[in-house]
Amino acid sequence: GHGVMPSTVCSVDEVLDMGYVIAREKVTSTFKIQNTSTLTLQYSVQLDSLSSTRDKDRQRLPSFITSSLQRTELVGTQNYNGLSVFSIFPTEGELVAGKSQDFIVTFSPDHESLYYSDRLKFVLFGKKIAHVIRLKGAARDHPMFVEGGIPLDVPIESLAVTLPTSSQEALKGGNLQEPVKPILLILEYTEGESSPVPAVTELKVGAIQTAQFASKKNVEFSFDSLPLLQQKGFTIESAKGTIERGQVKCISVSWVPPADFHADDPLLVTALLTLKGDIKESYRILFMAKVVSAY
Repeated sequence: GHGVMPSTVCSVDEVLDMGYVIAREKVTSTFKIQNTSTLTLQYSVQLDSLSSTRDKDRQRLPSFITSSLQRTELVGTQNYNGLSVFSIFPTEGELVAGKSQDFIVTFSPDHESLYYSDRLKFVLFGKKIAHVIRLKGAARDHPMFVEGGIPLDVPIESLAVTLPTSSQEALKGGNLQEPVKPILLILEYTEGESSPVPAVTELKVGAIQTAQFASKKNVEFSFDSLPLLQQKGFTIESAKGTIERGQVKCISVSWVPPADFHADDPLLVTALLTLKGDIKESYRILFMAKVVSAY
């Protein structure tokens, strides 16, 4: 007889990012797995969120406490309604030699969170894990988002269900204030190179495509404190602009130490990034810059 090793090729490499979607809407994505061996393979697809040991695993301390390296749990935020936020079809079957199979992943969040995640395992013959794919996605109540830098919030949400906006507004007598969300940008300028280049990072501002909102207004964004940023050596490629629905704008931020900069003194400058769409949102951007040696 002949011993044959099962082999498969997956069209997704490690992470399938479903992107941003409006809460209570759904989006789908497809990936493909091909059987490159000479025998028919029996397969099943498993999600960590549906694992029989998940309740036991959740008794451990979250990774953002025990490790600074991993910020997001493999199984992150889940739906309040108890249904899986990620679902996949088909979940099992046979893959004939030389053929490929399309798998449809559906992302259907029921509330706002930036930390929806799960882990998908493609298992052969009930034993051999052939592929592991991390699924991730984010949901917003409003069709706009800012991405990039280091978020300064906690990636594990409370089990308490917060009041809907209308209830909060009633409690505050109609004076609803959107919270200011902080984001940290770190820029490191390398000193000592023969041809020094500015330290560069970027932010992404996006407008989510949706039919849920009657208003088709584009999203406007703008930074304040531009003179102070320029004085401290920061340059923002697009300090203000407009984004159409379904589009993402990459905003490049660069820094060169000004003439009066002292390497021993930490440099931290704060500016407000304001987004206007169906509502007005503000983000506090903390620009932290430092000089590092090339040697």
